[in-house]
Amino acid sequence: MKIKRFGKRESKKLVMEKGFTLIELMLVVIIIGVLVAMVMPRLAGRSEQARIVAAKADIEANIATALDLFELYMGRYPTTEEGLKVLREYSGADKERWKGPYLKKMPKDPWGREYKYKSPGSHNNDYDLYSLGPNGAEGDDDDIKNWE
Repeated sequence: MKIKRFGKRESKKLVMEKGFTLIELMLVVIIIGVLVAMVMPRLAGRSEQARIVAAKADIEANIATALDLFELYMGRYPTTEEGLKVLREYSGADKERWKGPYLKKMPKDPWGREYKYKSPGSHNNDYDLYSLGPNGAEGDDDDIKNWE
């Protein structure tokens, strides 16, 4: 195997061809900055919208399915006093009928608060299930509910 030796001019030329110039790097950073500036305004505000959709999915599908399974085996929905905790563990007299847990973990809304549960419901015959929404205040327009 022969080793080829380069003169001073050739070795400098090889070194210059291997890397990026500062101008090329700055151009890439500027292009990325322009793309971020174009995309960010479109994504701003979407995180709150995604949280609302997630809360609706929890209420209308995930927790509602667990409540329906509880009702199927127990013949009733959990009482307000039992709350959603009974979907994870049950200690009542008719424990042999309970086939849970119906939820893997206790659900919290996307804002980190517990879902509100009332049975029998004042808006639905079986139960009312809702989240206090983004502002955490009960009874206003941003609450996410299973009756509207």
